[in-house]
Parts: sequence; C-alpha cells; structure tokens
Amino acid sequence: MPIQEGFRNQRLTVVPRRVVAEASARPVTRRLMVTDTGYYPVATDHLMRRPSGIEEAVFILCTGGLGWATVGGVTYRIGSNAALVIPRGVPHAYGASTEAPWTIWWCHLRGTDLAELLEEIGAGPSRPVVSIRRLDRAVALLDEIVTIMERDHSPAALTGAAGAAWKLLTQIVLDRVMPVPGDPLQRAMAYLAERLDTTVRVAELAALVGVSPSHLSALFRRATGGGVLAHHTALRMAQARNLLDTTDATVADIAREVGYTDPFYFSRHFRRLHETSPTEYRNRAKG
Repeated sequence: MPIQEGFRNQRLTVVPRRVVAEASARPVTRRLMVTDTGYYPVATDHLMRRPSGIEEAVFILCTGGLGWATVGGVTYRIGSNAALVIPRGVPHAYGASTEAPWTIWWCHLRGTDLAELLEEIGAGPSRPVVSIRRLDRAVALLDEIVTIMERDHSPAALTGAAGAAWKLLTQIVLDRVMPVPGDPLQRAMAYLAERLDTTVRVAELAALVGVSPSHLSALFRRATGGGVLAHHTALRMAQARNLLDTTDATVADIAREVGYTDPFYFSRHFRRLHETSPTEYRNRAKG
C-alpha cells in the first residue's frame, strides 16, 4: 500500500504508559517528562478531537502552512512561528488547514513543574497560541527531543528529553521578555552597554529611544526584574568583576573604567552588592 502524502516522512514515538508511570516516580522526570513526540510534515487531513482533554499538556509548533484549534469554545488560527499549547484536561480539537496544511513538531508533556512553566510562557486555556520568536532554536530542541526518544525510552533518554523540553519552554520565556532588534528596549540596553564608564539619566535615555520614562522603566522591570539604573549598575559591576578576574589593574583604575570617580565609593557599592570588597573578590579562589 503506498504511503499517503500526509504521512510521508512523519516521525512519531509514544512512550508506553507503564514506562511513563515508572518515570513519574523518578527525581527528574517526575518534574517534567515528554510522553509522546513527533514531526508531521505537510499534515494533510490532520484532525484531532478530544472532548475531555488528555492527561498531558499538548505542545504543537507550526513551522509552515496553517492549522486551527478550538479551545474553550474559541477557534484560533495557527500559522508559522506560533505554538499551540493546551494544558492537561482541557477539551480541544485541532487540525490542518485544507488549503495549506501545516507542518508541525509536537510533544505531550507532564510533570509537577509543567503548570508553572506553561504559566511563565503565557499559555493557558484562554490563551493557547504563543508566538515563537526564534523558530530555528525551537525546531532544533524539538528535533533533539524526537531524536532522543526515537532511540529508546530508557531512564537516561527520558531525562535527556526532559532537559531539552525544559530548555525549549524556558527559552520561550526568555524570548518573551527580551527585546527584538530595533525596539526601544533593545536600543536602550545597547546604549547602556556602551556607556559603562558614565552615569545615565532615565529621562534622557527615554527621550533618546522615543518612549516615556515610566514606560521605559516598565519595559526594564518586565525584562530584567529591576529598573533602568539597576540594569546599568549590573552591567558596570559585571565589567568590574571581569576586570578584577582577568587583569592586574588597580581597584582605582577599575573604578574609573566603570564610571566611579571615587574608588572608595565604588568599593562600598561593590561590597553592598557582592558582600565582599573588590580586593577580597579578586583574591578568592576561582575555577
């Protein structure tokens, strides 16, 4: 019987439920586990309906074509550079567009940490479609997951797949908050990184990148957890640590290099952040 076009070059692996149950009791895979995974090129006639949901969360990355999904009574259109993420137990249906069937990488996930990871990437029953900024990186990680699990379903393989899945989800978290080239946050961060030897005023920086000071501060808090000046200080201190580790420059010279005219003020600030003086930091055993 000839292979139907929609199934040609398909990859698929399903972990036996007995193995899943055993892995759910082990230290790493009980926190995150891939139970099913695959690759579906040009998924003609692809259709899945699950009125009661399933035990695992569903992650589908669309790399080409179009698909659709109905989650919570709402129908969504899914195109390239988007992922469909459906939490466990949520009723759903999804499938390929008839005009341009999607190409997808997919996996089913479970584990005690999964709900928090999905929340961090911004996915939930009312927001099941997530934008993927770095498609190449996501595909590489899903290919790694599929390749590992095609080989076998040993404890080591399941741990390796879990590590790649963790990297996939946390990379999406990072990409959500970090700036894209050319946007105000990226330009502001680049400006600060180029001016480690001077102080910067938030209002002037905000005007330079074309946003209000309050909006710029909000962008920095979302991306870094702190404000504009806190980020600039972190960059200056990182450079100070690098110079202490890799040069024999004096503390006074390093202070000037990162914008502190008073070496004693620099040392106090360094100690407040690192709980040690610059000299003590330099003399610590490292490596």
